[in-house]
Amino acid sequence: MWIGWTEFDVLLGDVHSLKEKRSVVRPLLAELKRRFEVSVAEVGDHGQYRRTQLGVGLVAADRAHLVEVLAAVERFVAGRPEIELLSARQRELHSED
Repeated sequence: MWIGWTEFDVLLGDVHSLKEKRSVVRPLLAELKRRFEVSVAEVGDHGQYRRTQLGVGLVAADRAHLVEVLAAVERFVAGRPEIELLSARQRELHSED
């Protein structure tokens, strides 16, 4: 069993309040869950309205599938026009590690 996750540091576009931040982040998280069948959450920068950290996690039977899905998630996040992806950190672990 392989476990993988990616942490994204994201700068939001024209956002001026935490309420506006939620209106950008919530649909993004919902789309990631729906499209890629991964677990996602806002994991940092909760009090800042122009920045957020997102975490995406996945459990897979083989490493190739894990890497493929996490790479597709990163491409999707990077391609969103309403946000700027500042960094992405990915980690993978095998259950026997």
